[in-house]
Amino acid sequence: MRKNYLWIIWLAIIASCNNDVRKSEYYIPGTISAEARKELASFAFKDTINGGYPSADDTALWRKFWQYNEDAWMPFNDTLRMLFKPHIIDTVMGGVPVLDVRPHDWKDNGKILIYIHGGAYTLFSAYTMMGGVLPIADLTGLRVISINYTNPPRLKYNQILEQVISVVSAILKMGYEMPDIGIYGDSAGGGLSAGSVLKMRDEGMGMPAVVVLISPWSDITNNGDTYRTLMGEDPIIEYNNSLRPSSLAYAPPEMHKNPYVSPVYGDYTRGFPPTLIQGGTKEIFLSNFVRQYQAIDQAGIPVKLDLYEGMWHVFQEINYDLPESKIAHAKFRDWVYRYMQIDSTKVTRK
Repeated sequence: MRKNYLWIIWLAIIASCNNDVRKSEYYIPGTISAEARKELASFAFKDTINGGYPSADDTALWRKFWQYNEDAWMPFNDTLRMLFKPHIIDTVMGGVPVLDVRPHDWKDNGKILIYIHGGAYTLFSAYTMMGGVLPIADLTGLRVISINYTNPPRLKYNQILEQVISVVSAILKMGYEMPDIGIYGDSAGGGLSAGSVLKMRDEGMGMPAVVVLISPWSDITNNGDTYRTLMGEDPIIEYNNSLRPSSLAYAPPEMHKNPYVSPVYGDYTRGFPPTLIQGGTKEIFLSNFVRQYQAIDQAGIPVKLDLYEGMWHVFQEINYDLPESKIAHAKFRDWVYRYMQIDSTKVTRK
C-alpha cells in the first residue's frame, strides 16, 4: 500500500526499497521482528561521504543541499498524506511558518501538540518530515503544530530558539494554557525541543505539560561512549561526515555545551516536564539518550527511557508501520495522554 523510501545517505543517495536483494553492511539481529530484519537488510550504504559538506556559513551551498534533500523526500511525504488523509493548514504563528495538522476526523478537545522536526538542523522542513507528524496525529487524535523553523546557517541557534518560543507564545494567545500543550521532536528536533523548554522555564514563561524526545541529538559535540563504540554501525548517521558540519552551522564551537544547544548539560533540578525518551540500540546517539535520562531522573522528574532492540535512528518515523514502531507510537500516545490528562476512553483511534 505504501512505497518504502530508504533514508540511506543523508544528502546524496536515496534508494528505493523494492524487490532488489542487496547485502546489508550491518549486523541484523535475530531478536527483532521479521519486518525490521527485512528493512535493515535493505540498508546497503553508509553515511560515509568524506568532504563535500558546506562550511559553517556557506549559506548558498547549504541551501543547495537542503533543496536537493527536499526534492528527494517529497514522494515519501506525498505517500503519507495519501495514506493518513490529514487536514493541513499552511499558516504563520508568532511570525513563524508552521503547518497546522489535524487528523482526518479531528475533534477539538482543547489539547495541542507542538512538533519540531529533525535533520541535523540544516536539512528537512515541516513539509518533508511528515513521518514525525501524521502517524502521531492519527493515533492520538490531537492537533499538531509542526514548526517550520529556518534552517542554519541562515539563522543560528539563538534565533531558532526564539522562533520556537514565538510559536508557543502565539499558541498561548489562542487560549491554550501550558497544561494543554505537549512538545516533541526527533533527532535535532529533540534537542531543540528540550533546549526550548529549558529556555522557556528560565525566562519565567512556564513549561508544557509533557515532553517526548525521539532519538534526540541532545549533545551536538561528539562526547559520549556510543559515538565511538557504535561508529559505523548506525545505518543512518555518522558524526564526522554529516553531523559535525551541521553542528558548526547551527552554533559556534564555544556554545556547543550550552544547555539550550546541548540539553544534556542542563540543570533539571529547577524543573522540567515529564519526559519520554525513545531510541534504538543501533544509534550512535544512544549515549545521548542515557545521559539525558540520567540528567532528568537525578532531578526527581518523571522520565522514561524507552529503548528498542536493533532499531536505527528515528525508526518509528522512517518505517512507521513496523511492529516496533507501532509499540513506540502507542507508548508515545499513552505518555502524552497521561500527563496531558486526556481520557483515552473518550478518544476512538486505530
